[in-house]
Amino acid sequence: MKRILILLTAALSLCGCAVLQSRNWDVNQLLSAAANATTAATLTDAQIVELSARTVAELDAKNTVEAATGPYTRRLARILSGIDNLNGMPLNFKVYKTNEINAFACGDGSIRVYSGLMDIMTDEEVFAILGHEIGHVANKDSKRAMQNAYLTAAARNVAGAAGGTVGSLANSMLGDIAEAYVSAQFSQKQELRADDYGYNYSVQHGKDPYSMYNSLNKLMSASGGSKASNLQQMFSTHPDTSERAARMKARADAAKK
Repeated sequence: MKRILILLTAALSLCGCAVLQSRNWDVNQLLSAAANATTAATLTDAQIVELSARTVAELDAKNTVEAATGPYTRRLARILSGIDNLNGMPLNFKVYKTNEINAFACGDGSIRVYSGLMDIMTDEEVFAILGHEIGHVANKDSKRAMQNAYLTAAARNVAGAAGGTVGSLANSMLGDIAEAYVSAQFSQKQELRADDYGYNYSVQHGKDPYSMYNSLNKLMSASGGSKASNLQQMFSTHPDTSERAARMKARADAAKK
């Protein structure tokens, strides 16, 4: 974030330069980009909820959302029976019909599961994965990911949000934010904390303590096998998945003693 602000400041300081003038740089666009970067750094929780809701709506429109009566959606409702909020924030779940293996959660409580992931996971493994994703929201990782997605979109589309306000985002910029968000990667520390959250979430709801371990193993197998092309970046590039799986197994082993 600081790097982008520095680059924008440098570009603005050079706007009088003949080289930049020859390239017909638009100062107003640069100012808009700077405003977007500043906005991303100062997004409030309420703005994150608004931005997340608009971004998820954009993703829902671009994907095939299974109907409420569909087999995957009914299965997901059964898996998540009784789970409808996170610390008072309503959760809403939908299934994307696709062979891709993925799931994600946004700061507004929207959780999306890809049918390709449900195809390779048992119910309890799906539950653990969703507990992991809910953990990213609870730990504020999703907020930081949305801020970074906003910044990425601002760099691509400097005129996308004149004045730097969430409400004025153009649809083209929302598409950029959605793409950047779904492709987001979390740090090793963030992943470990989300793994712990998913493990605890599973155990607290009476699931097999090995569910988190088993789900990570299946993601590793998918990333190295014939399903690799269908594995979304956010799962295939999770850092040190083998070490994370071993860590979850150790926790489950300890719980049995």
